[in-house]
Order: sequence, then C-alpha cells, then structure tokens
Amino acid sequence: MTPFSFPQGIVKSPSLHHWLTFDMPHIITLKSGKVELGQGVEIALQQIGCDALGVDPDQLQFDGGNTLHGPDEGHTAGSQSIDQGGRSIRMACLFARQLFIQAAAIDLGVAAESIQLNRGIFSSAETDKTCSYWSLRHRVDLIQPISQSMQMPPRRWVGQSVQRPDFHHKLSGTGFIHDFTLPGMLHARMIRGPVGESVIDSVDVPAIAQLPGISHVVHSRDFLAVVGPDEAELVKAIDKARARAHFSLKKSLPIGSDTEALMLSLTGEARTVHEHGERKEVTLSHQARYSRPYIAHASIGPSCALAHCVDGQMRVWSHTQGVFPLRADLAKAFQMKLDAVQVFHLHGSGCYGHNGADDAAFDAAFISFKLGVPIRVQWSREDEMTASPLGAPSLVNIRAAVDSAGRVSDWNLSVWSHSHLTRPGGAGVNLLGAWQIEGGPEKPISVDLPLPAGGGHRNAVALYDFAHQKIDYCFIPDATLRTSALRSLGSYVNLFAIESFMDEMAEKLSVDPLDFRLRHLSDPRAVAVLEKLAAVCGWRHQGKSDGSHGLGLGFGRYKNVAGYCAVAALIRVDEKITIEKVWAVVDVGLVVNPDGLINQIEGGIVQSLSWTLKEQVTWDSSGITSRTWAEYPIISFSEIPDIEVHVIDRPDCPSLGSGEVAAGPVPAAVGNALYKAIGIRARHLPLTLERVTQLILDTE
Repeated sequence: MTPFSFPQGIVKSPSLHHWLTFDMPHIITLKSGKVELGQGVEIALQQIGCDALGVDPDQLQFDGGNTLHGPDEGHTAGSQSIDQGGRSIRMACLFARQLFIQAAAIDLGVAAESIQLNRGIFSSAETDKTCSYWSLRHRVDLIQPISQSMQMPPRRWVGQSVQRPDFHHKLSGTGFIHDFTLPGMLHARMIRGPVGESVIDSVDVPAIAQLPGISHVVHSRDFLAVVGPDEAELVKAIDKARARAHFSLKKSLPIGSDTEALMLSLTGEARTVHEHGERKEVTLSHQARYSRPYIAHASIGPSCALAHCVDGQMRVWSHTQGVFPLRADLAKAFQMKLDAVQVFHLHGSGCYGHNGADDAAFDAAFISFKLGVPIRVQWSREDEMTASPLGAPSLVNIRAAVDSAGRVSDWNLSVWSHSHLTRPGGAGVNLLGAWQIEGGPEKPISVDLPLPAGGGHRNAVALYDFAHQKIDYCFIPDATLRTSALRSLGSYVNLFAIESFMDEMAEKLSVDPLDFRLRHLSDPRAVAVLEKLAAVCGWRHQGKSDGSHGLGLGFGRYKNVAGYCAVAALIRVDEKITIEKVWAVVDVGLVVNPDGLINQIEGGIVQSLSWTLKEQVTWDSSGITSRTWAEYPIISFSEIPDIEVHVIDRPDCPSLGSGEVAAGPVPAAVGNALYKAIGIRARHLPLTLERVTQLILDTE
C-alpha cells in the first residue's frame, strides 16, 4: 500500500483558514492556489468541494490565486490541478466537514454518527433542531493544521457536467483581465526592440514626452514605456515614440531557421538520463531524426497587467500561472519584503504555459513604482510575439533494433533542446523587465526539469515494453531566442518522434502499426484506449489508400504518470493538407466534469493541429520576423475538423491530469496519416504544404 502523504498545497499552506471561510451568509468561500486559465478548473474544484462539504455549487464561491489570503500551490501547470489541487481541496473540505459535524453534534445534543448534512444544514433523526456551517462558524477553529480525516461521502456533483460560472462574464465582455480597471489608473505601452532582450542604443526621451497622448515616459537603461490617461490616444502615439528609440540585439542571431542544423550547431552537454534492461538479439535496425521549431504561445489576447505601488506596498493583478512565484520574484526585483507585495489572479485569454503575463506584471509594477499611480499595461500583438518566452525547439534522434520475434530489443533516443522552465519562482529573478532596468538582477543561468517530469525530455522514455531502452538528453543552455514552458513541454515532439518511429518500424516488419504497439504494451489501460480507438475509427476495416486519404494514429501517457490518450486522424492531401476527422480516446481515471474534460481534449487537439500544420517562429539577422498573424498563421475555424472524443471513465481510480494529454499523439497521428495517404514520411514540423511539397519533389 502506498503510504499516505499530504499534497504539496497542504504542506505549504497547512491551516484550514487558508482554504475555507464562512463569513458570508449561506456562502462558503473555497480558496485555491490553482487558477482558471480557460481549462475549466474552477468549476471542477468547486464540484469536489461541494461533495466534500455537502453543499451545492450556488453555495460555494471560488477564490483562486490570491497571495493575500489564499493557499500557496505554486504554478497551475503540468496538468496537476485536479490530481494535486483537487486532492488538497478534498482534504481541506473533508477535514472542515468533520470538525463541523463534531460541533453540530454538541449543539444538537446528539451522536455525531447520527448527523445528516444537506445544503450546509446539519440535522439528526434524534432531534427536530438544526444548525448550519454559518451558525457554527464561531465554534470551529479554522486556524489549525489540516489532518487526515473522514472518507469521501457518496458523489453527488463530481461526475456531472456542471456549467462553468465564468461563461456569462466572458461572453458579455467583462470576464478578462483586459476588462479590469482601477480608479485613477493610467495606461502604459511598452517600447521594445525586435526581440525581447534588445538593447537601447539611443532614445530621445524629451521628444517622446512631447507627443500628443503621452503624459509620462519611464526609461531605465533598456526599459522604455510610455504612459497616458487615454489608451486610444496612447496607441496613436506609439509608432512615433518607437521611431525615436534605436535598438540593437544583445547577441547576433544565426542565419536560417532549420531546426536540425541549428540544434546541432549549438554547444550542449549530453548525458544519459534513463536506461533500463539489456540489449538482446538484433535482426533489423532503423534510425530517424525528428524536430520541432520555436513555437509561440500566441494567445488571442496579448498579455496585460495592472499594478498600484503606494506607501511601500505593491498590489499587482495578473493572469500569471503562479501568483506566489510571481510575488517572490517581484519582491526580489524591487528588494521589498515579501508581505509588502500582493498578487491577485485575473482571467487571461488563454495561457498554454509561461507566456508574457509575468513580464507584463513586472512592467506595470515598475511603472507604478516610478510614478506612484495605478498603472495598466497592455502588450501589443507584436510585443506578445517578440518579447514573451517561446516554446523551445527540439531535435530527436531514435535508433532501434528488433529481434527475430519482431520485438524491439534495443531502443536509443537522444534529445537536443533548451530550457522549458524559466518561470518565476526559481533561482534569481525570471522577469524580462527586471533584467532591463538600471541596477536590475542578472538573467539566471538556464536549467531544465529533471525526469521523471522532464522538460525537453518529457515523455522521452517510451511507455512500451522494450528489452533495452536508453535515453540521452543534450541540454543546450544558450538558446537563440528566450524559451520557457509551452503546453506539454517536450512531450509534444518526443511523442511525435516515438509514435512516428513505431509506424516506421511496423512497416519494415510488415506488421499493422496498431498490432505492433499492442505487442509492446502490458499496461491494460494503455491497451484499452488503443483498442477503443481502433473500434471507433474503424481501424481494422480501413482499405488501401486512394492516393489522397490516409488514417494514422498516435498514443501516449502524459509524463508516463498522468492521463492516457490515443488519437486517430483522417486526412486528405490534394492542393493542401486537410484534416477531415480526428478521434480521441482518453482515460484520466475519475472524471470530475465530463464536459470540461472533453473541452480540454478538443482544445488540445485543435492547438496541436495548429502547431503541427502551421506554427513556426521565424527570424533574420535583425530580429524576430513572425510578429503578426500574417507571418505567424494559426489554424482557422474553417480548418478545424470534426472531432470525436471518447472517455473511458474509471470512477474507482484517482483522477489523472488531462490538460496536455492530446498534444503529443496528434502530430504523430497526422504524420502517420500523411504517409498512409501519399507515401511521404515527414519528420520535421510543421507539416506545411511547402515542406510536404518539397519532400515529394525530393523523392521524384
């Protein structure tokens, strides 16, 4: 039996009052360190809290991401909001329920075992009296450490598709940070060079200050912002202001953006990060390389933040993934005491990892610190595309062999990549603007996450039963462009490589790709999602390709510990690549909100399709050139295929992370379908029409 352990959220914030308050009549405030990033976590955590507390959703108010009085749960990342954040919520709420039942038993003069609970009202068959959470709130000490308590009562809300509470506000134009205002605030826009870490060579501050619409100019070494009372007038002035500043690159950019050549030209240190088993007999071997380029977060709504610094206190509103890590970095950057800085989360327009939210928060805080008034910073589209961290490029090489029985006897995978983790909260200060101001901190040394979670090598260890498996990771600390976490980190390209290679090996053995996978799987849940996928997509009944259509599949278990996902894609290739339909089968254990889960899988599929077919950051010697949607196209509504998601619900199993499970299987399914359709193996992403056309020409 696995020994009991507290979730990290409870360890960091052990007192019950960090999680629950009963101050409003008939309303319980449920506090969490996990924040709503568009993934529907808010309602899912509420459902868990409702079942644990014996109340309904209309009685539970969610307060997520608040350093002033909320729990510290680090970042909302890594698909851990339900399996970790949900565990913390469940434990805190069950402990509270137990304390209140004991208080109710005393108040009603009955045995605790006779207490019944409905909508927060305690009753007993032994008396006509009742009491409630709110009438008892002064009798229960919430300032005490949470301990292991009663078992979870029967589910009432968990497992139901309860509607998200944020829809109305977002559809009515009041639900995003971009809609939030502070009394007396001024608007600010940033002026930065062709990449975020550009150097200001010269700037005519007096001339900029004279431009209509600009009331203040904030300049400190390589940090430059313009401020004004009217946002529209400020936007009109920004191009003229930018023309009065001249920038250069901090370091030169290499010519050409071929990922394979770029990664092999950089200096890194390769080391073995995983090895198990022994090499067996070899009868057939194969080797191939795969890659993905730099990818932007490219949220539809660019980064935004608000701040007010007055009387030695700093208050910041941000769509950050982690209010506590951001607070820690702000306190270090401004050399302030931690409790003098408070950060409050507001909803942003998508996140997908470490985007520009934290950097915009520093921008707003620094400007407010200098001017002493509330400041709202709104990044432009070009700011978002050039200054925010990017998803790191990766190169993957696989060399493998099979034995006489057609089983993999030797598997060697090598990954080259940069850091996938430069968020706030680690060593030093990870905030762009802080590195740019006079006397600011130096940029920290680049590091990456170790296994089992992994950064660039996340999911590099194949889930399959290979006789021998060896994984090498060549971490390259000095990136051409600034990188950090992008949805699924290295899992996207590593699963693309592994699952493409499995198809290639199957073809060499003249074995069906699905059967080849099943031959190497002993995990019954993995087998179940693949067999379900085969059934729903008609895998066993597909005929030979007509020369334009192909059906391919991809599979993975995110981080090898979270949710399982198998994807099949039906594509058509003519004058362009068209995704006609995608099927997905997922197993994430106990499903808290089925509709929310399906939304997550559908969204992950759409985004992964966009990465796979279109997205690539480009640059030249002067800086990043993919600055607008014209140079950085994403998938359009008309290109989104029919998507069919099937869920294997396992109510007796723990919930597993789901938000990133679809990212890796999708490119593999598309790439394998492309090969089925036209016999061309595309190993380097994105699979643009130009790239596929060149591959066709190269084979003629």
